[in-house]
Order: sequence, then C-alpha cells, then structure tokens
Amino acid sequence: MSGRMLALLVLVAFGAGLLDTLAGGGGLITLPALLLAGVPPVQALGTNKLQGSFGTLTATVQVIRKHGVAWRDVRGPMLVAFAGSAIGSVAVLFIDPEALQVVIPIVLVGVAAYFLLVRDAHLPPPRARLTRRAYVGGVVPLIGAYDGAFGPGTGSLFALGGVALRGFDLRRSTALAKTLNFATNLAALAVFVAAGKVVWLVGSVMALGQLAGAWIGSHLLLRANPLVLRGLIVAVSLAMLVRFLLS
Repeated sequence: MSGRMLALLVLVAFGAGLLDTLAGGGGLITLPALLLAGVPPVQALGTNKLQGSFGTLTATVQVIRKHGVAWRDVRGPMLVAFAGSAIGSVAVLFIDPEALQVVIPIVLVGVAAYFLLVRDAHLPPPRARLTRRAYVGGVVPLIGAYDGAFGPGTGSLFALGGVALRGFDLRRSTALAKTLNFATNLAALAVFVAAGKVVWLVGSVMALGQLAGAWIGSHLLLRANPLVLRGLIVAVSLAMLVRFLLS
C-alpha cells in the first residue's frame, strides 16, 4: 500500500474518531475506506476494530478522568459488553454475514426515528424504564454482540439505551456509551487477532488519526448542547442507512 494511501487513511480515521466520540458511526466511514484501499472484507473488519479501539480507548480515559464517569459504575457493564461482543465476533466467523442485511437497516432506522420523532428524545424520561440489572444483563450484551458481528450505529444504540431505558441525560449517556464501545471493540479485536484477520501496518497507522480525533471529540462532548448531539445522532444514523443501502 502506498504512502499516499496510508496518509489518506490517517485523515479518514481522524474524522471518524471525532465523529464517533460525539455521535457514533465512525466505523461506517473507516470500514468502506479500508475496502476501497484494497483490504479484503474480513481483514477490513479486524483492522477496523484495531484502529477503532484506540479511539474509544482515548474517549474512555477522558470521560473517566474529566467528565464525572466513575470506574466503579462502568466496569461491570464493560465486562458484559465485552462478553457479548466476543460472542458476536466468533459467530460472524462462522455464519453468513448476509444475515446482517436485515438487522442493520432496522437498527439504523429505529435510532434515527426515535431521536427525530420523539419530541424530548434528548431529555431523560421521568424515571428509568429498566433497572440497572435488567439493562446491563439484557440490553448491553445484545448491543455488544451486534457490534462484534458488524457494528454500524453501536455508539448511538448505547446512547439511546441510556436515555430511553435508564433515564440518563443524552450527554452523560453518550459519555457512558464510549466506555461500553471500547469494551466491545476490544473483544472483537481479540477475536480477529486470534483468527489472523488484522492488517497491522494499516491499523496501526490509522490508530494515530483515531487517537487525535477522539481526543478532540472527548473535550467537546460534555460541552455540546444536547440538541446538537441529538441532531448529530440522527444525521449519522441516516447517513449510515443511505450508505448501507447503496453498498
């Protein structure tokens, strides 16, 4: 792969890291870029998890250090998300990925429709609709498995779940989503590494862009107006839907 192509992939990863930290959806920028650069599909999935893990790690460290997210509150959910993602990643190595052609559009439409049509979607409901135990034990591993298998919109799904089901405000829910997304990326990466499906040079170079983009995004995250975050999530979900349907 040429130096020019690697430099372009670094820029793509920077933009994806910034966007992913604020609204999710960075993977649908980087994954097509890897495919266009000539990386085979399964290796592209593994390489995408390598570079994406650095972005979500950066965001996780920042939200724990500076944004009031306590490690004791996220370590349990992160372990559950990790396990769910590992299962999804192993499954995608043995099942036909075409099965996801039905699931992904439904997920993206659901996320976009909720934040677009529900008037106060950026605000928490009066009370949580699920207990912490039910949410962590049921919802988190399902989203984790989805991310391990493919993953477009995972960050937005975690943010939506935190608001709609646990009663968090959108900014806090988005911050918590970064920690869960890091766990799911790390689990999927471990599976793809074990299966020999990672292009290390490309993934390592792109990780530099992810680190920079996620660092900037994490500093903007909790300063952002919730309405802006809501608009970003809708825009990213719809853009991913269009990109998916046209692929």
